[in-house]
Amino acid sequence: MALFDLKSLNSALDELQQERGISRESVVDALSTALAAAYRREYGKRGQIIRATFNPESGDMEFRQAKIVVDDTLVRGEGEEARDENDHRSRFNPEQHIMLEDAKRIKRDAGLDEEISFPLETREDFGRIAAQAAKQVIMQKVREAERASIIAEYGEREGEVVTGHVQRFERGNLYVDLGRATAILPYDEQIPGERYRQGERVRALLLRVDEGVRGTFIRLSRSHPRFLTKLFETEVPEMASGVVEVKGLVREPGSRAKIAVHSNDDHVDPVGALVGQRGVRVAVVTSELGGEKIDVVEWSEKSEEYVKEALKPAQVLGIELFENENRAVVTVAEDQQSLAIGRGGQNVRLAARLTGWKIDIRSTGGDHVAEDAGEVAKPAQPNDVENVSQQENSFEEAKKDIAGDDDEAKDTGEANLDPVSQDRDVADEKVEEEQEETSEDKEKDAE
Repeated sequence: MALFDLKSLNSALDELQQERGISRESVVDALSTALAAAYRREYGKRGQIIRATFNPESGDMEFRQAKIVVDDTLVRGEGEEARDENDHRSRFNPEQHIMLEDAKRIKRDAGLDEEISFPLETREDFGRIAAQAAKQVIMQKVREAERASIIAEYGEREGEVVTGHVQRFERGNLYVDLGRATAILPYDEQIPGERYRQGERVRALLLRVDEGVRGTFIRLSRSHPRFLTKLFETEVPEMASGVVEVKGLVREPGSRAKIAVHSNDDHVDPVGALVGQRGVRVAVVTSELGGEKIDVVEWSEKSEEYVKEALKPAQVLGIELFENENRAVVTVAEDQQSLAIGRGGQNVRLAARLTGWKIDIRSTGGDHVAEDAGEVAKPAQPNDVENVSQQENSFEEAKKDIAGDDDEAKDTGEANLDPVSQDRDVADEKVEEEQEETSEDKEKDAE
């Protein structure tokens, strides 16, 4: 009686290969290892090395005992003691070892550490304990093969956008079902303010695939700068083809981003390509990011022009560069002050990070208005997938800004937001406008 139902076995092998990506060879190797473990458990001796081969087409099995070729430099005899503390030779075991001179009688060109095998009697009846041990070996080998398959598949997709469904929440982390594997969207890689429901579709950047002791961990990110560039590549054919190139990108996730682009073709407007007709392209990306505002600016080799572009939508009247201090003094009209600075200094802060210059804002009257907060960081590179910490240096700062006063009213993607939150944002903005108008009236009265 055959040990396996070959028809069912081959059907299971095909199913594992199609659904889990585990090759037939991997499962057959696992079966051979399990048969060897069961044979050693049921019929073997202590210390024996058992090898088994299995043919899934015919059901034939073969068992062999392997012995390692050794000499006096590798093993000690039965009564021989260790020479000194540096003697690392193992004790000779006739079930595991065969001396070199004996091995050469069987195989002339036998060498040290080589395996020589001897046939064993074929068995097909195994006890319950041996069968249980074989089952554990098969499960372990299948898990290892599946893990290797997942690493091979998703490891090649690092830096790409993947789509999955929300599976569960655990300590702020989001577990996303990608089909063949479950990925983790950590709290620090989420966009602040976003809320997800179980089963909801979610897109994210496949940041990294790590192999740990407890399995394979796929790390996702929605706050990484490259996620923004990948979304634009999907919507902008000029970026996907390489005509329009991203020169720099900075983000405060969930609030605002600035992206500097350059065209390699004089007939293609890089800013217009990303914005699209009537802003439809940038609106799609903004909607995917939950209403995050995106400023698309044109990159320039001239630092003066680049700083002016980075401060948009504010209009700059004049600029003076101090290269020895890496500082730029920018002059704006009085009605452009708040726009140049941005809420909580956000606009000038992002412009400083994008250009790498420390920016001071001054009004037309010569009064010092504001400067970028803190040390200017190196401009974040959108293609840098591995350096997560550097691109998230301002992450905590962004969270404080957002927590202090809720995000600005969203101009796109509002269908995905809570209506109450929308009303609150609009109300906050109206209050701020009234406060600004009141302050301006007081200043005019004082004059």
